[in-house]
Amino acid sequence: MTTKTVRPSDHPPALFRADAAVGWAVSRAPVSYPAATAFMEARAAEIRAGAAGELVWLLEHPPLFTGGTSAKPEDLFNPQGFPVFKSSRGGQYTYHGPGQRVAYAMLDLERRGKDIRAFVNALETWLIDALAVFNVKGERRDGRVGVWVDRTRPGGARREDKIAAIGVRVRRWVSFHGISLNVEPDLSHFGGITPCGINEPGLGVASLVDLGLPVVMEEVDAALKGAFEEVFGPTAPAAAPRLPGQSGPDRN
Repeated sequence: MTTKTVRPSDHPPALFRADAAVGWAVSRAPVSYPAATAFMEARAAEIRAGAAGELVWLLEHPPLFTGGTSAKPEDLFNPQGFPVFKSSRGGQYTYHGPGQRVAYAMLDLERRGKDIRAFVNALETWLIDALAVFNVKGERRDGRVGVWVDRTRPGGARREDKIAAIGVRVRRWVSFHGISLNVEPDLSHFGGITPCGINEPGLGVASLVDLGLPVVMEEVDAALKGAFEEVFGPTAPAAAPRLPGQSGPDRN
């Protein structure tokens, strides 16, 4: 398969930037997938109606699998007792769990350039630039959405691992769902699926800690925030969503 390497400096067009600040919210307690999905659906509708502003929501999920609109039943072969959810995002099966930073991006693409392919490219750039903060060279690959790290040793067989995934939905030109970056999840949990439908020899999954970088989530959040602002424009602190069944206020 032909590969394509894109450097962090290869930014998408400036049309994805906007002057108005995007809300930046962080949930510290794990968030259930159904609750997160319900919130995103409602917020996207409010953004389109002009009743709410854009929002990026950072969180972690408890261990679970989700299948996107292209998911194939045979790619989920060992759920390991974790719940499995159908998702309206694009893509196939993926795993979410503790130690993985999920960032849901609810953005108004009507005023950021109505180009979904370019938007996915911008999300990849966001991740590549964030990884560069930790001296990790994230790369794109033709035919494989997401961000990869090349771990091939000189003279050895190919080894490329996916460190970040992208799965989005766009409705009436408002995006929701988003990205996930492996910081320190249990990588063995990915063994229950064919991640994103990719099962070629030499391809796997990685995390920052697996690469020998013992970073903490707060450091990752800071890198994501800085990289987001370079690609999409300014942010402003926002309260984390209050969700049904939440016992107390989340800390932002």
